[in-house]
Amino acid sequence: MAHKPANAVVPLLIAVDGRSGAGKTTLAVELAALLREHHTVSLFHLEDIYPGWDGLADGLERYVRTVLTPLSAGEPARWTAWDWSADDDGGTRLTQPADIVVVEGVGAACAAARDLLDVVIWIDADDDLRRTSALARDGDTYAPFWQRWSDQEDNWLVSDRPADHADLLVQGHRGNAVPDQLRRALTGLPQCESFMSMERAARRGLTLQVEMLRALPDAEAVFRELYAGSGSAAWLDSSAAEDPQGRSRFSILADDGGRYGQLAQHSGGTTLVTSGPVTARIAGPFFRWLDGVWGRRAVRSPDIYPGPFALGWLGYLGYELKRETGGRAEMPSTVPDASLLFAGRAVVLDHREKRAYLLTLRDGFRDDDADAWLDRARAVILSGGRPAAPADSLPAPRFTARDTREQYLRNIRSAAAEIADGNSYEVCLTTALTAREDNGLDPLEAYLALRRSNPAPFAHFLAFPGLAVASTSPERFLRLDSTGGMRAEPIKGTRRRSPDPGEDAALQEDLRTSTKDRAENIMIVDLLRNDLSHLAVPGTVTVSRLCDIETYATVHQMVSTIDARLRPGSSRAEAIAAAFPAGSMTGAPKISTMAILDRLEGAPRGIYSGAAGYFSLDGAADLAVVIRTLVLEDDDGGTRLTLGVGGAITADSDPADEWEEVRTKAFGVLSALGTAFPD
Repeated sequence: MAHKPANAVVPLLIAVDGRSGAGKTTLAVELAALLREHHTVSLFHLEDIYPGWDGLADGLERYVRTVLTPLSAGEPARWTAWDWSADDDGGTRLTQPADIVVVEGVGAACAAARDLLDVVIWIDADDDLRRTSALARDGDTYAPFWQRWSDQEDNWLVSDRPADHADLLVQGHRGNAVPDQLRRALTGLPQCESFMSMERAARRGLTLQVEMLRALPDAEAVFRELYAGSGSAAWLDSSAAEDPQGRSRFSILADDGGRYGQLAQHSGGTTLVTSGPVTARIAGPFFRWLDGVWGRRAVRSPDIYPGPFALGWLGYLGYELKRETGGRAEMPSTVPDASLLFAGRAVVLDHREKRAYLLTLRDGFRDDDADAWLDRARAVILSGGRPAAPADSLPAPRFTARDTREQYLRNIRSAAAEIADGNSYEVCLTTALTAREDNGLDPLEAYLALRRSNPAPFAHFLAFPGLAVASTSPERFLRLDSTGGMRAEPIKGTRRRSPDPGEDAALQEDLRTSTKDRAENIMIVDLLRNDLSHLAVPGTVTVSRLCDIETYATVHQMVSTIDARLRPGSSRAEAIAAAFPAGSMTGAPKISTMAILDRLEGAPRGIYSGAAGYFSLDGAADLAVVIRTLVLEDDDGGTRLTLGVGGAITADSDPADEWEEVRTKAFGVLSALGTAFPD
């Protein structure tokens, strides 16, 4: 950027670009009006400087040289206007720098301009809609020249693709709410943080409104009624009602609808955050972005509400995010590295007290959409609801294994050799089962089948565009409460249950007394004690439960609990990152073992082995380890299903036993779908 005099106004330069008729001018004017609430704003229209109907290229050169260059230096811009009536240069105009300068028009974000700009906004719209809009606005004046001008745009875009460099992507002509959505999206861009501190402060001034209902409806019925048609939705489903640890008290149901709803998806170092027709493209590490949108307490819960979730982000963090926490991720996944929806409204069910809570985010002004949602949600909950009958025709997918038994046994032996060489103490080796249903498979019905056969305290169903996660996870990765308390509950050690009570009790006792399983569990406990200690108050890391046995519908599990307290002032997102991915899914030591796993597995894990749950606006988070989980992806008219499975390898591991453990862990999901392990 050009040198700025010491006394210059240093503007935030925003370009609003897009093809003719996309809606740039109206949106730029309305955005500038909103920004004037807290800032001085200058607005420049490129149509005032193009030298005639054949002047796109020359106009862009004039714009960069005489307008953008001085403004970027904090100096007034003196430029020659085009007199369209005389078809010649007109008088000299002056555009003053301001807190924010919005430049609007075709080519506002051309290649020569981008180094001088702070924010690029690209507006897109259907070709027919653009033409209709442009001709309706300018009538007979533009009609004879539409194709002539359009051809120039085509030629320019062949070599210059500003949409690929845009910070914000907007679908044009999408209603009156777009300018406000665009302003809110700007506040989320790192380069706007200091300029738009007033808007960010207003965003932090939101309050949580809670309505309590003395009713406990069927959770499945509520999800179907309120969220089956949502673009993205989450059901954190405490389906294990008899959980002795009290982890199944609350269920959370939410979507990305309403005024505050958003969808964030991170892949390969870029986070896309979509709110209605506005998508922000934010480059940088995922956990840095997460810290910016979640890392500070933004709301407080009212006294009537005992729930752990005060609205915020829900979704998953995929295993490949290990690239940000010491691992490498050279094999791209077919799914985003992370997908989170922001819920500005939600239903929370309290299974213990038999109550329901309706949560909405408020800014002190009337919100008709939120009020309408409350009316609808209240009616659904008070009606009680009944679960739908199980689907009659849920297909039984035929799975294939990524690794044959022989291949997996070879990987086990290779892992044992790495342990013998001192490169690891424990290697949590995995593989995957995949299937394809040509006629598609309803993700919700698949989840409900899993839920009926294998309830679990951290079960969850997540639905995103083209992707769903159906999980009966029994394992907590990490809980961080609003006051800074941290808890991890790793699982290591599994036995499949038997229908015979005597044999089942013997299997449970075998697990309880297994020296090998206790050794695996204790190694992961030590790893997690180290992970939590990085940001914990010294002396607060404790093991409150060691190698306890928990029993679920299909398995017995060995579980431990590690507690700690977050150091005051520490980053909450960094605390999550310090423990990610879960040590129970990597082994120890974590970083060197992840490198071993990359070589042995030869494929990305995707969502499996990551974490899923919520990041609440009061600073709390609760995340499950993504195991016992079916991932469903839209696949050219069909559905692709993936089930990750694996087990911990130690120096004492017997390869044949480890293969049987893989089969045991797959059993709960496969049996719920009416299918078997692919021998």
